[in-house]
Amino acid sequence: MDENLLDNIIRRLLGTKNGRSTKQVQLTEAEIKQLCAASKECFLSQPNLLELEAPIKICVRKIVKSSKSGLKGFGVRLSSELSLAFDNALLGDKDPRYWIGLSAGDVHGQFSDLLRLFEYGGYPPTANYLFLGDYVDRGKQSIETICLLLAYKIKYKENFFLLRGNHECASINRIYGFYDECKRRFNVRVWKLFTECFNCLPVAALIDEKILCMHGGLSPDLKTLDQIRSISRPVDVPDQGLLCDLLWADPDKDLDGWGENDRGVSYTFGADIVSEFLKKHDLDLICRAHQVVEDGYEFFAKRQLVTIFSAPNYCGEFDNAGAMMSVDDSLTCSFQILKSLEKKGKGGFGNNTFRPGTPPHKVGNY
Repeated sequence: MDENLLDNIIRRLLGTKNGRSTKQVQLTEAEIKQLCAASKECFLSQPNLLELEAPIKICVRKIVKSSKSGLKGFGVRLSSELSLAFDNALLGDKDPRYWIGLSAGDVHGQFSDLLRLFEYGGYPPTANYLFLGDYVDRGKQSIETICLLLAYKIKYKENFFLLRGNHECASINRIYGFYDECKRRFNVRVWKLFTECFNCLPVAALIDEKILCMHGGLSPDLKTLDQIRSISRPVDVPDQGLLCDLLWADPDKDLDGWGENDRGVSYTFGADIVSEFLKKHDLDLICRAHQVVEDGYEFFAKRQLVTIFSAPNYCGEFDNAGAMMSVDDSLTCSFQILKSLEKKGKGGFGNNTFRPGTPPHKVGNY
């Protein structure tokens, strides 16, 4: 893709911010076609299980280091490899080149909030990012959201990463808003271009062989990580099986083993499943998205799994914060809260008190 055209698209998308609102950017169909074609090439040139290295950064100010034998302030024992610092604080003098943004959760077309994430964490390439899927549907500006993310992927292929969510699927975003937005602002051809692009997205990432990231959760069919690597692309999301579960499964605090999912798709899994999986594969943490959580992030299975949701005031219906997680070169993780502009009156990141042990919230079917 022509570099000058790509830069022009990024400039136009970033120039939409106007106070608390963002204006529509009417890209041409030809420009979107080029974005989708170039990003597909990027996605298929990289593995389905991305293997990334810490340090990994998104929007953290100051990190409070915890000891290897326990979490400062909470007295929780952690593995010798992974430390978790749950203070929401200031980065200080830490050079942003030594961080990559791990896990921004669901964005769902909330373009103004995506821009706020970048304003705080640093625009690529000053910071590196991994997004966990669900870029479209629900929100008012899915087209701007996905186009900016695809443009950054093309321009910064080696330090900007996008995973697939369950809404990056034609059968879902045909219903929940993205199809209608594409048809209203362009035509059905544009929606099909995005669909072909989504079918090429990777589905999981492994950070320093210790943190496994995906949109949804674990699968009873997942025995080795090579199974993820071997999923062929382009591919639509099936109704069942490994790929479906990676995008759809949910943890359940009231369950041991595997259970039926109230969504009508995939499974739920208990804390015992998480512990067994981590031990078998010598991992320390599972990082996923897929569910609205009140504080933007929420732990499960004695902090062996974390759910991250980055869209504050989701759909204007939930009084939730958004959050991001960062990992430094010693695998210390920390979190930053993105407050809702609608509820708080002022934007920015807050120092909400962490409430340990809160179960994932049950939300609608999709």
